[in-house]
Amino acid sequence: MGHKINPTGFRMGVTESHRSVWFAKGLKYSQLVLQDHNIREHLKQKFYGAAIEKIILERKADRLVVTLFAGRPGVIIGKRGAEIDALTKNLEKLAGQAVKVQIQEVRKPDICAQLVAENVAEQLERRGSFRRAMKRAVENAMREGAKGINIKISGRLGGAEIARVEHDHAGSVPLNSLNSRIDYGYAVSRTTAGSVGVRVWVNHGKYADQKEN
Repeated sequence: MGHKINPTGFRMGVTESHRSVWFAKGLKYSQLVLQDHNIREHLKQKFYGAAIEKIILERKADRLVVTLFAGRPGVIIGKRGAEIDALTKNLEKLAGQAVKVQIQEVRKPDICAQLVAENVAEQLERRGSFRRAMKRAVENAMREGAKGINIKISGRLGGAEIARVEHDHAGSVPLNSLNSRIDYGYAVSRTTAGSVGVRVWVNHGKYADQKEN
């Protein structure tokens, strides 16, 4: 069952925190869910080159707090914070209320599953070798201290007529253990032969070991 469920959703509320932090009643709930989706899509498209790992939206009584975790925060901030000011105004129009934008830097993008998946997908779009892309990603992750990593690529690889699945891995990735911090990422590569899915699982170790350190 480990491969049939989203590892993040499996751990949500147990060892993983929610990406949207707010509460609403009635029809407003669905409206805010749609608004969250639109905000996330807007940010990912506008700052595609910023390597955004995740976006946390926290709604308070008087404002919306948007926290972006990015591998290249300078792309979002801009010169002297000019991009932040423009971004805040755009988000206030989308949300219809005051917005506060916070930027958190992802210090080790090589062991961030979402950024690894997007990096591999980008290499495939540039017609790079999928085996070389996977091997390099696995080596970089293990060098940065990951306990294990698993990468799966599915689709018409290398322009082949028949779609297939290829994978590369190193270390251990226990998907059924709630005690292990498993990071999951997914990206789609739009190649000339069709869409290729890239899935990445990264094991950061046990939560108990991290608390002791």
